[in-house]
Amino acid sequence: MISIHSYIYLFLRINTITICKMATIETTYLGDLRTEAKHVLSSNEIITDAPLDNQGKGAAFSPTDLMSASLGSCMFTIMGIAAREHGIEIDGSSCSITKIMASEPRRVSEIQISFNFPDIRYTDKQKLILERAARNCPVAKSLHPDLIQNISFNFQE
Repeated sequence: MISIHSYIYLFLRINTITICKMATIETTYLGDLRTEAKHVLSSNEIITDAPLDNQGKGAAFSPTDLMSASLGSCMFTIMGIAAREHGIEIDGSSCSITKIMASEPRRVSEIQISFNFPDIRYTDKQKLILERAARNCPVAKSLHPDLIQNISFNFQE
C-alpha cells in the first residue's frame, strides 16, 4: 500500500516532469540568416539576425547578443528576487553589456557586464547580497566555464 506522502510526491514529480517537457519557445528560420523565436506562453516574438562580421545584416540581435543579454537579465532577475526578500531598492538600476568574440572556433569568449545602481546608500551587507545573487543566476551557472564572466557592480557613494 502506498502512503499519502508517497502519492503526493509521485503526483508532484510526474507533473513537474510533464511541465518541463513542454516547449517554451518555437523558432522559425526566415531565410537570409534570420530567425523568429516565439515565446509560447506570451506569444512575444524576437527576431535574430546574423551579425555583420558573420555574413549577416546586423539588423537585429544576433543569437550571441541574446546569450549575453540573457546573462545580464538573469542576473538582474535574481538580484530582484533577493532585493524583494531583503527590502533592498534596485529599481532604476541598469547595466552595460559587452560581448567579446573569439575565433577557431567562433564563440563568445568573454561577457563584460557593468551594473550601475541608483544613488542610494547601500550597506556592505546589501551589496554582498546583490553581488552573490547575480553571480549565482541560472544562466551564469549554465555557461561554459571557459567563458569569462567579467562582472562589475557600481554603487553610488
